[in-house]
Amino acid sequence: MNIVVTGSIAYDYLMTFPGCFADYILPDQLDRLSLSFLVDEMRRQRGGCAANIAYNLALLGERPRVMATAGQDFGEYRQWLEKQGVDTSLIREEPDLFTASFFVNTDQGGHQIASFYTGAMACARDLSFQDLETDEIDLAVISPNDPQAMAKYAAECQELGIPYLYDPSQQIVRLAGEDLREGLEGCGLLVVNDYEFELLREKTGLSAEAIQHTPARACVVTLGAEGSRIWAKGGIYDIPAVPPQRAGDPTGIGDAFRAGLIKGLALGLSWDLAGRMGALAATYALEQTGPQSHRYTLADFVTRFREHFDDDQALDVLLRC
Repeated sequence: MNIVVTGSIAYDYLMTFPGCFADYILPDQLDRLSLSFLVDEMRRQRGGCAANIAYNLALLGERPRVMATAGQDFGEYRQWLEKQGVDTSLIREEPDLFTASFFVNTDQGGHQIASFYTGAMACARDLSFQDLETDEIDLAVISPNDPQAMAKYAAECQELGIPYLYDPSQQIVRLAGEDLREGLEGCGLLVVNDYEFELLREKTGLSAEAIQHTPARACVVTLGAEGSRIWAKGGIYDIPAVPPQRAGDPTGIGDAFRAGLIKGLALGLSWDLAGRMGALAATYALEQTGPQSHRYTLADFVTRFREHFDDDQALDVLLRC
C-alpha cells in the first residue's frame, strides 16, 4: 500500500514521576496553579507522531513515506528510520532550526503532563501534496503537526481526491473549529481518543452522532485500557485491549494503534480484525519505554494475536507480506 504519513518528527524527553499528579492538584486553587514535579528518570528517544506511525507500519511490512520537516540534528535519525524500512525521501531538513522536541512527565497511574517545542515542524506548512504523484497515493495520514500544515493537507487531499486518515488529536486545542470541521468533512477515517473526541465535539459544535455516524467515514475512538470503539459502515465494533506482559511507557501507543489499524485495512480485513491488530500493535509499544523501542517479526505478531483473538486464519496473509 502506498502510504504517505504527515505529522511531527521529534525527539521525546520522557520523564517518570513516582507518584500521582492528582494528589497535588487542589481543585479550589486552579486559578493559582503552580507545581514542580521532581522526576526519578529521563530518557531521550526518537519520536514524533509521523515517525512513530511510520515505524510501526514498517514493522508490519509496509514501506511508508514520511512527508515532514526536521532540523539540523536529524541526520542520525534519518539513517535509523531508513534502516527500519521507512522511506524518508520526502523529509526536508531545515539547516537553521532544530528538530521539534516533546517533553512529557508520566505518573504512576499513566497520566501525563506534556509540552511540545515546535522547532523545524513549523516549516511543514511549506510542503505540499501538489508536489507528489498523487495518483500513486492509496492513503494519506494527517497526524498532529503544524496547525497550518494540517489544514492545508486536508484541503489538498480533498482537492486531489486522496483518501486520508484524519488524526487531529493533540492539535485539537490549536486548530480552529472551522479547520476541524473541514478536516472532518473529507476524511475517510477519523481516529482520536475519548478525551479528544469530546474536545473535537465541543470545538466543532457537532453532535457526537454527527461525528460518529457519517456514512462517508469511519470513526475510531480509543479508550485506553478499555480498548477502542469503531463506528463504520455495517455496525459498531467494540475492540478489547491486549493485556501487556510488562508496564512500560504509554507514549506513542496511539500511534502504534493507528499503524496496526491501517495495516489491517490495507490487508482487506474486517473492521473487527483491523481494530484488534491496532490493539496488539499498541500493546507492543506500551511494553517498552519510548515509542520506537519495541520490535517483533510478522510471525511473532500473528502468534501473539492468536493467543488473544480468533482470526480464522485471516492473518495468514500477513505472513506472506
